Amino acid sequence: MNDQISHRAFFGDAEYTFTLTDPMLAELEKITGLGVGALYFQMLNLAYPAEYLREIIRLGLIGGGMNPEQAKRLCDAYGVNRPLAEVLGLAFEIMAARWGAKADEALPVAA
Repeated sequence: MNDQISHRAFFGDAEYTFTLTDPMLAELEKITGLGVGALYFQMLNLAYPAEYLREIIRLGLIGGGMNPEQAKRLCDAYGVNRPLAEVLGLAFEIMAARWGAKADEALPVAA
C-alpha cells in the first residue's frame, strides 16, 4: 500500500484506510463515465451526483484492503441518508489523497 495516496479516517464504526489504487480508479472511471480529472473537477465545483461519493468511499475501502462485500455493507449502512456535506468530506479527502493534495487546502466549503 502506498501511504502517499492513502487516507485514514473514521467511517461508520471504526477507522479505516482508503486508497484509490490504479484498478480502483479505473473502476471509478467506468462507473461514472468520467476521467478522474473530470470527476475531481466536478467535486471541486460541487457538481456531482450523490452516488459518486459513495462509490469513491466504497472503492477507497476496497483499495485500502477491505473485501468488496464488507465495503459495500459499510457504505450501505453509513453512506446513505447522511448529510451530503459529511459524505462529500470523506470522498473528497480520499480523492485528494490520490491527487496528492491536502484536502483541507482544496475542499469546497458548503454554505
